[in-house]
Amino acid sequence: MDQKHHRWNSIRYFQSAEYSQKFLKKCYEQISFPQAEVRSYDNCYPFMYYLEQGEIYYKQSTLCPVSIKPILLFYGFVHFIKAIILTEDPLYPQTTSVLAHGITSRKRKKQHYHFLQDEVKVQKNGLFSHFSNLMFHVEHIVGEKFKMEDLLVQIPELEEIFYVLLKRKTMFWFQQQQQLTIDEELLSHYHMSEGMLKNYLFEKLKGKAIWISEQTLQVPLMEEQLPIRWHLNHNKLALPTIRNQGNMIPEVLIHYALLYNLSMIARYETEWWIELLKNRTNEDYPIISSFINLTTDKSPCLLFNLLKKKMEL
Repeated sequence: MDQKHHRWNSIRYFQSAEYSQKFLKKCYEQISFPQAEVRSYDNCYPFMYYLEQGEIYYKQSTLCPVSIKPILLFYGFVHFIKAIILTEDPLYPQTTSVLAHGITSRKRKKQHYHFLQDEVKVQKNGLFSHFSNLMFHVEHIVGEKFKMEDLLVQIPELEEIFYVLLKRKTMFWFQQQQQLTIDEELLSHYHMSEGMLKNYLFEKLKGKAIWISEQTLQVPLMEEQLPIRWHLNHNKLALPTIRNQGNMIPEVLIHYALLYNLSMIARYETEWWIELLKNRTNEDYPIISSFINLTTDKSPCLLFNLLKKKMEL
């Protein structure tokens, strides 16, 4: 079955209050929450409604003009995140501080603005921070600024467009049996000796990969294992060629940051946004367009995978 259709069909499991309540209770017992039974009953309908509303936003985004797609995609994304948060935080939302977006974009210059050079900043409080801390324990990114280009080059499906438009190789692909060979080209991109790169990968992967020879790395699971990324359509693994601040951020957070910024542009920078869509003067348009097409399918897949792992506990 097509992955996209399978994903939406899987969400149907949670359109049963009885199943959702049992699922949430199991989640709360996993974190030793003392009132697992009561809170699972209280939260099962909000949990179901977040998923339902998120799906509606995503499906409507496929029917609307590209000018408003980022807005619908971002709000669909946010609703899925709220459902996932309820699996980890039975009392969500305890305070209004977790209701903000959790990241901000800088003021834009009217002339010579370039999306790839734009930045977002992670705030201490808000949905982004709360979600990322609960699911990935990345408290260290609070206060960090991330450039759009640094995030986009971490997405394996965008490798081809970066190479065609900007002549930038952004990924080293794993070959048969999920193996990566440490060759001179890879070492040159990372500016490391073979020993240093092997130590770097060993430290980052923390036992999630094995060396089957002196120069060949094998990863047993077909999923993102930072800094290794996962390609949705080809079901392949890749190691980004570029080391930057985005290297150790899960891709689901990358999609949040990019969608947030694009949705803010679509809402509040209307003149620049419509001119981009109509005039298409530089590489911003094809890269943004490619990301929007990709995230429509991949971001709900990344989010639902987080729920799927909890279903398997």
